[in-house]
Amino acid sequence: MSLAPNSCPALVLNADYQPLSYFPLSTWSWKDALKAVFLDRVNVVSEYNQIVRSPSIEFKLPSVVSLKDYIPLPEKAAFTRFNVFLRDKFICQYCTNTFKVEELTFDHVLPRSRGGTTMWENVVTCCRSCNTQKGNKTLQKLGLKLKKQPHIPSNYELKEIGRMFPPNFLHQSWNDFLYWDSELEP
Repeated sequence: MSLAPNSCPALVLNADYQPLSYFPLSTWSWKDALKAVFLDRVNVVSEYNQIVRSPSIEFKLPSVVSLKDYIPLPEKAAFTRFNVFLRDKFICQYCTNTFKVEELTFDHVLPRSRGGTTMWENVVTCCRSCNTQKGNKTLQKLGLKLKKQPHIPSNYELKEIGRMFPPNFLHQSWNDFLYWDSELEP
């Protein structure tokens, strides 16, 4: 059975054979992966059985590539909405329920109207219902407690948390590099 090239993403590993990121998983389209191969920026570690052809040449699509040059992760994690959700494991810090990304927002623990700032230590993951209920009130006034105190995560911490959330698509050639709970062959 032949796969459509668009359903053949390539897992991108750093030069140390670790994924650049776990969540979202570091992947490239088949076109970007082949371009990197042609430009000699990556090593092909594993391939799909899928072949693409031009008039003069044919290639198996890469399923796993590793960068030739190591890219160090910055020490500090970027302060983004998604990284706040990831730090908090997609759990509303008020009702402690888990939600999908599109069902989440973030909340200022100390509301901006009361001098709170938009920074790691004052922003938490929140469901829409709890955010509406809290409004611009303080936790003390509402009698609410946070599941966990907000903090500045490292990129390493976010990477480790990301490993807890495997994506929907995992090609079997990726298993040796991702360390999710997958059965090992004898």
